[in-house]
This record gives sequence, C-alpha cells and structure tokens, in this order.
Amino acid sequence: MNNRAFYLNHSPIEAYFMPTPKDFVVTEIPLYEFSGEGEHLIIQFRKKNLTTWEALEILSNTLGCKVRDIGYAGLKDKNAMTIQYISLHKKFEARLNDFNHPSIKILSTTYHNNKIRTGHLKGNKFFIRLKRINKTNNRKIGSVLQQIANQGIPNYFGHQRFGIDGKNHLKAIEILNGNLKIRNKKEKEFILNAYQSHLFNDWLSLRVQNSRLINEFEPKEISSMIGIEAKELKSIKAQPHFFKIFDGELMHHYPYGKLFALEDIDNEATRFHERDIVPTGLLGGKKVKRASGLAQSFEEKFDISTIHGEKVNSLLNGTRRYAWIYPDNIDSVYKDKDNHLELNFALPKGSYATVFIEQLLNNIGISN
Repeated sequence: MNNRAFYLNHSPIEAYFMPTPKDFVVTEIPLYEFSGEGEHLIIQFRKKNLTTWEALEILSNTLGCKVRDIGYAGLKDKNAMTIQYISLHKKFEARLNDFNHPSIKILSTTYHNNKIRTGHLKGNKFFIRLKRINKTNNRKIGSVLQQIANQGIPNYFGHQRFGIDGKNHLKAIEILNGNLKIRNKKEKEFILNAYQSHLFNDWLSLRVQNSRLINEFEPKEISSMIGIEAKELKSIKAQPHFFKIFDGELMHHYPYGKLFALEDIDNEATRFHERDIVPTGLLGGKKVKRASGLAQSFEEKFDISTIHGEKVNSLLNGTRRYAWIYPDNIDSVYKDKDNHLELNFALPKGSYATVFIEQLLNNIGISN
C-alpha cells in the first residue's frame, strides 16, 4: 500500500533491510524519570522475536500475575530487539529471581509511585543497519540526512499499522457498511483505527504533494489544480518551511504542549519552521476537534465521520496526530568493507522508523 508521498527530490536509493534483532533495535525513552520508590516495580527488559503481548504473557506466567496487572507504555515490533519498560506491583519482585527465558532478559529494576500506562513515553531510539549501500549512495544518504535533520519528515503511519496484508482499512469499510461482523471488541477497534490511519496517510500525502506544487510552480499555474486562489497561494508560497500550512489549521506545540487553532498564519509559519509548533492531521471520530477554513476543506474529504456518517461516532472518539516531526540525534556510520550503513536516530512516540527509512531513501519498496 503506497499512500505515502515523498517530499525530498533525490532519486530512489536502493538498499536491503531485513528487520531482525541484529539489524533493528528499538529502545524506549521514558516520559519521566522513575523516582526509585513506591509500590510499583519498574522492570526494564530486552526482548527479541516476540511481540510485546507475547512477552507480557511469558512474564505473567512466570511471575504469577495477570497480563492486565502489567503496565506498559507502548507496543514494540516483533522482528527486532526491543528494550522497554513495564510496571507491576512490587509484591511480585521476589519471583524475578526464577525468571529465565531465551528471548527475554531483565536488564534493571527500580520503583515508582504509579503504574506505567499506555502513552507514558517520550519517544524511541532506533538502530537500523542498511545493507548493499555503495560509496556513492552513502555520500548521497549523508546529504539527505542533513536535509532531514534540518526540515524533518512527514509523520505517516507505517505499513505495520495496516495488518499483514495491508488491507485492514478495507475490512473497516465492510464493518461500517454492515457487511462484516467482528465480535472481538479490541480486534474491531484495531481494524477501525487502521482505517483512520489510512485516511490520515491519504490526507498527508495530498498535503505533501500540494506543498511540492506550491514550492515549485507559480501560483497562477496551479491555482485551479489545487483549488486555492492565486493571491492566497502567493502568501502561502512565502512560508519558509517545505510543508505549507493553511488558514484554519490546528497546530500543536512540539514536542509537548497543547493543541490550538492557528490565528496569525505568518507568525505560526515561522514558529513551525523553528520547530516550536507543528500542524496536525485528523483521526476522525466523535470528540476530536476539526480544522476550519481552508484547512478544513482539505481535511473533511478524509474524515471518517464525514464519509460514513454518525454511526462512526458511536465507535470512535478520534484524535489528532502530528503531521510533521523532527527526528533527533541522527547519526550514521558507513562500514566500507561490508557496504553496510548503521543509522541511529530518535523519533517521538507513535512515529515509525520504517517511514524515516522510506523518506531517506525515497523508496517505498525497500528490499526485505
């Protein structure tokens, strides 16, 4: 499923990437420092070739607690080595002495005053090894990494969001049309969320394509194509960032803070360029705020509630997602002898390393 437009201009770079524990490592960055005291035991553990759910099942069986008693911040990839934190009541601590599993290693323990909950996460650090990178492409990648460090990347959902066959959004349409019944509440919600994500990606891809047109052509040449008056396009074109924001946009303080409605577009465009704020996109539902004005005219076409009516609002609350993010701590090391490129970078929570790689390479079809 290719609904993730690129924003950089370089030609596609071929690379080989196989997500394995050796070549793909994910490390959680906690939202806060743990206090070292309290009734909740905090466990940092390393897993490989297991989903987070599988790891929690193994831990619960050994420690004698229920999976629902274990707190976690986020779900991590199966085909990777991942380092993450969980919490449980400290009464189970003594049983850790008996824990032994070939795919899970306890790295450290401490205590905290409250349970870790979903979203209690600042972001994730990634290590990725790309193979079959020649010297020419390594130099090219170095230049592109600098562009990404300066400008950021669109915050698409990665292919993992859409199921093994990439078609969960189609199942969601069948559910909403009354042609498919899913009894399991969590499975149904997961499928509907995949549809929200699909629509978000389509919206973001359109906005990336529009931004490219605005950057590369004169307003009068593309006014009818984009559906924005040439006079307004002239002002939008003057914005310093590649990704152009529109009147009525809902912005968010970055990387933390509050959602707010854009008021002074020239000022907010500068703040966006300076990484103080970012525009947001819609994951439709009952309680989520919508954009207004020009931004709404683009957003509403991808609003699941607009497409499928009020029935959606009984199933989904909705939220907003950063449209643009700034990867941090980017570093690369080229292994000349092996033609390998080792990448390190950090992303905000909910962002995908695979999207970073796709945008870096201008290539959805990474060999794997």
